[in-house]
Amino acid sequence: MISNWFSRHRPWKRDVFVHTQARLALQYSAIMMIFLSLFITIVYFLVDFAVFYEQEKQLHASTEQQVQAIKEALPEENLGDMELDDELNTIRESGKQFFYYFIEPDGQLIIGDEWNRRLQPELLEMVKDWIPGKREVRYESMTLSPPSYKRGDNAASNSHMAKERDIQLMMTGRAVYDNRQLVGFLYTGRDITFTYELTKRLLTVLIVLGILFLGVAVLLSYFMSKRAMIPIRQSFQRQKEFIADASHELRTPLSILHSSLDVFEMEDGEHLSDFSKNVLVNMKNEVKRMAKMVSDLLTLARSDTDRPDALIFEPFDLASSAGQLVHSTRTLAQQRNLHLHFHAPASLPMYGDPERIKQLLYILLDNAIKYTPPGGEIHLSLSKDLTDKHPVLLVKVRDSGIGIPPGHIDRIFDRFYRVEKNRSRQMGGMGLGLSIAKWIVEAHDGTISVSSAPGQGSTFTVSIPLTKKRT
Repeated sequence: MISNWFSRHRPWKRDVFVHTQARLALQYSAIMMIFLSLFITIVYFLVDFAVFYEQEKQLHASTEQQVQAIKEALPEENLGDMELDDELNTIRESGKQFFYYFIEPDGQLIIGDEWNRRLQPELLEMVKDWIPGKREVRYESMTLSPPSYKRGDNAASNSHMAKERDIQLMMTGRAVYDNRQLVGFLYTGRDITFTYELTKRLLTVLIVLGILFLGVAVLLSYFMSKRAMIPIRQSFQRQKEFIADASHELRTPLSILHSSLDVFEMEDGEHLSDFSKNVLVNMKNEVKRMAKMVSDLLTLARSDTDRPDALIFEPFDLASSAGQLVHSTRTLAQQRNLHLHFHAPASLPMYGDPERIKQLLYILLDNAIKYTPPGGEIHLSLSKDLTDKHPVLLVKVRDSGIGIPPGHIDRIFDRFYRVEKNRSRQMGGMGLGLSIAKWIVEAHDGTISVSSAPGQGSTFTVSIPLTKKRT
């Protein structure tokens, strides 16, 4: 049902080449999109890893220098000496550290410094109870609130100082020992806010570039798929022309052959032996079968070329045309001991191609007669559906035949497809009837579907607009 809806409301779905080209372009675009996504992801993580690895390396190096300076001052017990403080601050500034604290195991701050004195309580809270592992690195964020200024203070006019901002910190720590005895912990931190914002902007730039390149990739995919379809279109066009030409060439000699057989039967039929009569009957049946196949091929060839004369739309009474068709078909049904029932209103005006609609009904009835065993029932019903805004013709052909296995239902409208090939050959079928029926229905902006089960018969349902399509 979904595929029928798309076929009706999206005409491009009916063109196998346009549909295939769209799918091909979509596949090309999907492959390129995956490639671009992987490329962006890999580049971003490589840059992110390289940048932060370098930051960690510098932080570890400056921290090791400070640890060595503290160890050298331990024997002289001058940790609070101004000279050590100056040396540690020099290392902090050269290593671009945001802070450093040397804290005793009991949490007592021995020596330290930070970029902003107001942040000391919060920084000490971050490293509280932290026993750092070997080369362990932590990432923390904190908010730097603007300082309070008195009225008239010139510093208050500095806008970037008066705004609240977030700071991203990279922190590490070292345990300091003296003769295998824990003396304290050295905690250091580095402001990586600029690097953090830079990587975020890099990701944004990469995503924007990815979207732009994706647009280019979609265009390239469209042109690539279009070029790929050119030789296929040309090959299919040559095939259509061959089928059309061959069908035209075969139609004339088949007509002559059939007429000749009729003349031969009328003139010499009484003088023929039983064997010759059987041969003559078989020849006529084969000629009829070949003529029908040629006619079907011609119909499909016209449908493929989208010729304007393939369908001739005009108003007509379907009930009358269907009644005549059922009357002529009922004889064939009776020969097979089948009961054909016709249900329709007295009058059913519609706008369409009378011959093609009649051909549609004949295909469905002929299909039901072929696959219904003797004694079976066949029902053809025509009705008008007024539930939608526009009136719709509903055609139902229900039989009590052998049914269709579930695995074959989706393919029965394909060209040359037959559920049981041996049975279809015996019945004279070539697998073209239902594909022609589908073309006729879709050419009238309608839908066709089937419901069936093995041994329970089949029901073909056709829905076609009754009124002229507005342009």
